[in-house]
Amino acid sequence: MITTFVTSVCRWKTNLSFLNRRDLPNLAYKKLKGKTPGVIFIPGYLSNMNGTKAMAIEEFCKSLGHACIRFDLSGCGNSEGKFEDCTVGKWRKDILSIIDDIAEGPQILVGSSMGAWLMLHAAIARPKKVAALIGIATAADSIVTKFNQLSVEAKKDIEVKGTWKVPTKYSDDGFYIFQYSFIKEANLHCLLNGPIPVTCPIRLLHGMKDEVIPWQTSMQIADQVISSDIDVILRKNGDHRMKEKEDIKLLVYTIDDLIDKLTTSN
Repeated sequence: MITTFVTSVCRWKTNLSFLNRRDLPNLAYKKLKGKTPGVIFIPGYLSNMNGTKAMAIEEFCKSLGHACIRFDLSGCGNSEGKFEDCTVGKWRKDILSIIDDIAEGPQILVGSSMGAWLMLHAAIARPKKVAALIGIATAADSIVTKFNQLSVEAKKDIEVKGTWKVPTKYSDDGFYIFQYSFIKEANLHCLLNGPIPVTCPIRLLHGMKDEVIPWQTSMQIADQVISSDIDVILRKNGDHRMKEKEDIKLLVYTIDDLIDKLTTSN
């Protein structure tokens, strides 16, 4: 177990690379070579590979000598594509491309918010390569659930306008704008309407002060996932982003524990 870990300074550089894909946007990524299982970080909605959690994970993997990949979803960060053209289905293809074409050997997927929703889909699609999952404020079905809670009149208004403006403190504008077409497409990828066919170890981290995705969502995922090796870890004072010092410490210790579990069982 790692006893000392500092997140404030990065002591090395990983080069920016691009995954070229036929008929799909090229994806920007940074790959740290090392032992398996590797770790892949999947950012959340409108986020990128250079956030606090992504950098801390890479630094931690470097300290252990394990491989790590962080990348930008299409339409985000340095990746190609127009954000307004993106869908949950297209982002699902992005993570599968990273797993298939960039990652080597078994992987631990770490997803943040909507990235954790994509993480679950990747585990379903690539069960032989995804060895374990860590979800941070897992936003499974989130946008569809919020939309379905609206009145009939409000839903009709959004359909007519073609957009939905959702207030948030995580945007400089004070709101996110979702295309109605994005919401309808996202409905095709909902997971909470039945058993979730994932059998690998899963750790779900959630802040109880998360005002975006209620922590009860993680409890519902735990109840519906097939895997029997699943823990839900709640932080009483944690918010949606889970990027404070103690949150990061919990995250890297959870990664360390899963690496130890996977390597000792082989």
